[in-house]
Amino acid sequence: MICFAFWENNVIISCLYMQFSNDFKKQLVVFGVKFSVTTMYKEKFMKKYDYLIVGCGLFGAVFAHEAKQKGKSVLIVEKRDHIGGNIYCAEEEGILVHKYGAHIFHTSNKAVWNYVNQFVEFNNFVNSPIANYKGEIYNMPFNMNTFSKMFGVATPKEAERMIEEQRAEIKGEPKNLEEQAISLVGREIYTKLIKGYTEKQWGRDCKDLPAFIIKRLPVRYTYNNNYFNDRYQGIPIEGYTVLVERLIEGCDVRLNTDFFADREMFLGLADKCLYTGTIDGYFDYIYGKLGYRSLRFENEVLDEPNHQGVAVVNYTEREIPYTRIIEHKHFAFGTQPKTIITKEYPVDWEEGMEPYYPINAEENNALYARYVERAAKEPNVIFGGRLGMYKYYDMDKCIEAALALCEKEL
Repeated sequence: MICFAFWENNVIISCLYMQFSNDFKKQLVVFGVKFSVTTMYKEKFMKKYDYLIVGCGLFGAVFAHEAKQKGKSVLIVEKRDHIGGNIYCAEEEGILVHKYGAHIFHTSNKAVWNYVNQFVEFNNFVNSPIANYKGEIYNMPFNMNTFSKMFGVATPKEAERMIEEQRAEIKGEPKNLEEQAISLVGREIYTKLIKGYTEKQWGRDCKDLPAFIIKRLPVRYTYNNNYFNDRYQGIPIEGYTVLVERLIEGCDVRLNTDFFADREMFLGLADKCLYTGTIDGYFDYIYGKLGYRSLRFENEVLDEPNHQGVAVVNYTEREIPYTRIIEHKHFAFGTQPKTIITKEYPVDWEEGMEPYYPINAEENNALYARYVERAAKEPNVIFGGRLGMYKYYDMDKCIEAALALCEKEL
């Protein structure tokens, strides 16, 4: 334990500092003597904020920007060593790498599109992934290119007849995900393009997954490989990290900071808190743990200019452990002499791992409802984002939800 005093604003402050972790240590010189002090405890003697935001992802960044626009003071604490959450990008070999999987911005909401374009310019990337099933290549989503390759048909009428014949295999209400998928697109498409990929994603057999996970499957009887139907689509030319940087401009940010290391101290730094982590984690899992899926990424730099010719290839056979390979340069039409690929592996989430998206099964939604009731007893804490609201948000929906909160709160 270290005891010392120092001057701040002409006031002598006496401090007791216990032995802390190495997180955020700074050197403070007091009367010529160096003391190693954690930034987070120094915050006790700094200004009070209007809002503390836990997590520097897209939801928190949008709220932070709008709060600053309203003249509010904002402190953001982030446990990772970078801003941006899961949309974080970093440059390697002259290529912007999506560090946590492919992120393509798409929306039909013109207001949201105009909102993000205030901060960054978007390119004209169109998401046109392909599927690799045992060396056979199919276009995604399911369209006439897919059906022509799979069934040997040329017209929409022929393709529709083939799919209708295969759909008829399922009689009555589907009992599981396998039956649900076959009832929507037929057995052949299910077997080659859905079954293995889905089982890898969820870590269990399709016969053991509930039918409601797949409510619909896009089937297009046109030769159009654009994965999304949205009016607006693209990727920030400078990357998503720059988007978040500009959103949080003027806010105080503390990286490598664990909110739970001293929750009460952090909450005491602001009048209100926006928490964007897991809602069950905030309450120490008092009612039990919600279901999440995690991901693992393997990155490789390859000494070749073009590895797969497209940004995303889904590997749909169960025997290949990863679900897809991302080649990042194709998000920006890159011509660099090298390329970078990422293999994406789904993982069962356990406490201590990074949760990437919620599993919205009925039992999880019921458990989440209990946490929402508990959250109502925390009037100065707002829960937001994918994890705080337990919703599988696309980026545009995340922004919509954040702006709706701003309208209500600010």
